[in-house]
Amino acid sequence: MTFSFSFFTITTLLSLFSLILLHANAFPVPMHRHPRFATHNYRDALTKSILFFEGQRSGKLPPNQRMSWRRDSGLSDGSAMHVDLVGGYYDAGDNVKFGFPMAFTTTMLSWSVIEFGGLMKGELQNAREAIRWGTDYLLKATAHPNTIYVQVGDAKKDHACWERPEDMDTLRSVFKIDANTPGSEVAAETAAALAAASLVFRRSDPTYSKVLVRRAIRVFQFADKYRGSYSNALKPYVCPFYCSYSGYQDELLWGAAWLHKATRNPMYLNYIKVNGQILGAAEFDNTFGWDNKHAGARILLSKEFLVQRVQSLHDYKGHADNFVCSLIPGTSFSSTQYTPGGLLFKMSDSNMQYVTSTSFLLLTYAKYLTQSHMLVNCGGITVTPRRLRTIAKKQVDYLLGDNPLKMSYMVGYGPRYPRRIHHRGSSLPSIAVHPGKIQCSAGFSVMNSQSPNPNILVGAIVGGPDEHDRFPDQRSDYEQSEPATYINSPLVGALAYLAHSFGQL
Repeated sequence: MTFSFSFFTITTLLSLFSLILLHANAFPVPMHRHPRFATHNYRDALTKSILFFEGQRSGKLPPNQRMSWRRDSGLSDGSAMHVDLVGGYYDAGDNVKFGFPMAFTTTMLSWSVIEFGGLMKGELQNAREAIRWGTDYLLKATAHPNTIYVQVGDAKKDHACWERPEDMDTLRSVFKIDANTPGSEVAAETAAALAAASLVFRRSDPTYSKVLVRRAIRVFQFADKYRGSYSNALKPYVCPFYCSYSGYQDELLWGAAWLHKATRNPMYLNYIKVNGQILGAAEFDNTFGWDNKHAGARILLSKEFLVQRVQSLHDYKGHADNFVCSLIPGTSFSSTQYTPGGLLFKMSDSNMQYVTSTSFLLLTYAKYLTQSHMLVNCGGITVTPRRLRTIAKKQVDYLLGDNPLKMSYMVGYGPRYPRRIHHRGSSLPSIAVHPGKIQCSAGFSVMNSQSPNPNILVGAIVGGPDEHDRFPDQRSDYEQSEPATYINSPLVGALAYLAHSFGQL
């Protein structure tokens, strides 16, 4: 009798304990702890997302170059104007160096490290090297006062060839902005990149950090004093490739925000207070990428109010909330389209850039909200930092393979990924395999073929699927199959956060 009573008591207690566990799991775990086991290896994806930048390098490659199928290229860049413009990055799958997206890439790599570099462990040094490859070039491009060399290579002529960067023989034309032909958006973005990077190197290389911030101050002054769009001055060369459709006001606000953060000079805070509304701080444009910086500026400046308690910037909490609410399905503010498979969809050309930039902004804003014990109110619906992290994680997971096609959109990650990316160097035989020159038009037979690319551009993230989650994996389809530096740069920070939160770093 005693035995059976004990047995009954134990089984009852076990049943109760099981029920408690079941109900505990039905409620969200607090803050930003995620389940213990992740479906993805975010650490591996982080490593690869940074490695990708080595495949995009122009110039003299260093001895520790890991993307070994690449070789030196563009070693006389700048000579057309008697300046040294060797180095920097090819923006995507061609061999042109566009200064506008290169600067934005550098800004976002820097912001990734500023927010999440402390979690990156062994990848932090690789991330710093990727940033420095960009800033070393931007310092060359801004060496002369009131002048910025904003492009090397004529895009139309470059696109008429399908050749390796190591072989290119198209004219390496150089295009610049100056007091007579201003370009405030590219100048202010370059200032933002230099200022953000100065914070990355503040402790690890203080001398370099000071060089960067001094140059950023000078370049921003030029951007603000000589106002005008580079799309007007250089229209035949920068359009339609990196035409500035959003104007230059967003970059002036964004650049000032970064200079405020990097210098703490009250001049920049005053500039933001006086000019913020004129520069579009409250506009309802919720697309963040190489062209439009408004959403990024709002999130960046919201920290000043939320964490630093700068009361004069309290409006930026509301501006940042408006951006977040536009992403939440079911709220009165919702204005974002998602594919049937759940991917944020902004536009058909290189949509994945908006997925990675939005995911980064959500994780960063969630960090600021958590630090300040604040929430987001979307027309009566309360949105927690945890909800923002869940949305960002879902987007990153889709990118890494949780989608209807079970396709990873990061080359070299997972069992199934794009094999025919729109990228000259990746698609043609490497110098090691084919030392002889491949002529300008000879490569088009490869471009138009169905054969997989021989060189794996590890970590490259392509434009991604269409609005119906379809992806043809066609090399000629640059909208969906072309990688770009500005797709990867915000994802570096997001992957560092996810890898750390799942105990992978």
